[in-house]
Amino acid sequence: MAERTDGPGRDEDAVARFVERFGLDLAEAGMPRMAARIFAGLLVSEDGRRTAAELAELLQVSPAAVSGAVRYLTQVGLVAREREPGQRRDHYRVHHDTWYESFAQRDEQLGRWERTLLDGVRAVGADSRAGRRIEETRDFFEFLRRELPALMDTWRRQRATGHGSDPD
Repeated sequence: MAERTDGPGRDEDAVARFVERFGLDLAEAGMPRMAARIFAGLLVSEDGRRTAAELAELLQVSPAAVSGAVRYLTQVGLVAREREPGQRRDHYRVHHDTWYESFAQRDEQLGRWERTLLDGVRAVGADSRAGRRIEETRDFFEFLRRELPALMDTWRRQRATGHGSDPD
């Protein structure tokens, strides 16, 4: 376990258990296991930032494992890589309001999926069982894409009234 403590009243054993549990939850949802653990390790940092060495120590893994995981997390937009002027060491930071940003970017992805699924319906035939199954999937993604902006607006309003946590 890392020697670093991020604040008074922290139970570092409970923090470690949380990191592993939330990492497992994210991995079960499809995120690569090491990336999930790294993401959870960043969440528990008081300032949302850690170096690769701090992450490796926290999770008791190799620097190479951290490198691959943070590369994935930066590619999917959940983590940013930063370097202080004059420093040689990168810091990895979880984005402020990371889930909002992640879901807000889904519109383009959902639209691509809808177009691809429409091609699938055409390929197998709209009147076939497979075509109806693919069309139902396309309809679902279309529904999500249509409803997501209103849901995101509701979240922004909730945050503005102080009902969502704002750590920054």
